[in-house]
Amino acid sequence: MDKSIRLQRTESILKEILQEALCSLGDIKINGLSIVSVKCSKGKYYADVFIHPDFYNTEEKRQILSGLKKAESILREYVLNASGWYKCPKLNFEFDDTLERNKTLDKIFAQINKQK
Repeated sequence: MDKSIRLQRTESILKEILQEALCSLGDIKINGLSIVSVKCSKGKYYADVFIHPDFYNTEEKRQILSGLKKAESILREYVLNASGWYKCPKLNFEFDDTLERNKTLDKIFAQINKQK
C-alpha cells in the first residue's frame, strides 16, 4: 500500500526538524545522532523515529533512548514552533537495525557463493 504524498511530506519535514532539534539539545551523546527515517501513523498521532546505530554498544543505546524519552516534550515543542503545526505526533525513538540485517545477509550470500 502506497503512502499518501501528504504523509510522506510530513515524515520528511519531521525528520528535518527533529535533526535540527537534536543538534540543539545540551546532551553530547544526543547531539551527534543522525536520523535515518521517520514513519508516521496514518492519523499522524504517532511517529517512529529511526536512528542510525553507528558504533554504540547496548548500554550506550539504552542511555541514548532514555535521554530521548526524557527530552520528548522539548523535541515536540521544538517541532511545533518550527513547523507551525497545531499538533505534533508522539515520538518513539528506535535504533535502525536494517543495516545490520543487510550486513548479515551479505555475509550469508558470500558464504553460499564460496560453497558453490
